[in-house]
Amino acid sequence: MVVLVVATASDPASIGPAAAFLAMPGWSPGPPIPEGMESFTNGNVRLLKHERSIVAEDDLDRRWQEATGEAVSEVIFLSKHTAVSNRPALTVHPIGVPHLREDETPPQGGRPGWAGVPNPRIGPWFRLMQKVAADQGLVPEFEITLEATHHGPLTSTPTMFVEIGSTQEYWGRQDAAQAIALVLWKGLGLEEGNAVGTWLGSGEKVLLGIGGGHYAPRHMDIVIKDGVWVGHLLSGYSLPMEAPPQVNGKSSGEVGGMWKHSIKVSYEATKAGFPGGEVIAHLDQK
Repeated sequence: MVVLVVATASDPASIGPAAAFLAMPGWSPGPPIPEGMESFTNGNVRLLKHERSIVAEDDLDRRWQEATGEAVSEVIFLSKHTAVSNRPALTVHPIGVPHLREDETPPQGGRPGWAGVPNPRIGPWFRLMQKVAADQGLVPEFEITLEATHHGPLTSTPTMFVEIGSTQEYWGRQDAAQAIALVLWKGLGLEEGNAVGTWLGSGEKVLLGIGGGHYAPRHMDIVIKDGVWVGHLLSGYSLPMEAPPQVNGKSSGEVGGMWKHSIKVSYEATKAGFPGGEVIAHLDQK
């Protein structure tokens, strides 16, 4: 089984960390990919570079196996992050658009109603990222944060996004790219052979965050203080609710909307990502 790290040349916050990662020892050219993509290999890690939007290439895990015969155990995407605040940030998050109805078009990839299998490394790598960023002098300039579940592309194996935000000025920052490369290097065990965040199915608690804002501050507090594993994080916008019909001025029936489906598929995907784990729902009622 191999770990697939995906970068795109169309995004400076993706290709920058990829270049810094490839500058580290042990890399060699990877197997030829018939779709015009470039690949590199280092132990059980494969780095795949393409030219399109990072959310535009679906099923890269399946396509890699079909092209090379190597089964993919997990996928890690490198990407830019945008935010209204424009604050510099390093982020990590699971993917999916579980709150969208079938007749809605996902604005950034994925499939309506779908929740990807979360990569078990999300929580441990968030904590590793905090340490690396502090050691590299990026804190307090850069915020280190989790993000709620959002966007695509489609994958079948445990997946996470690692991002640099939040404007052009920071997407190309070499020190931020180096920090992400160090997280990859250490996190995948290429430095000392001990990977960070490998799930062993030990029955530990896994947080399923429900409610709150996009940056999941209350969920993040638990992740930092208690060191729990992290599954899907569903912010308020991923829990759309519709008022039940009115009969004689009173509500009749259940609250509608995609909120229930969103929780269900995110729970199921989290269970799939952490076999043998105990999924605990943590509610932010805000």
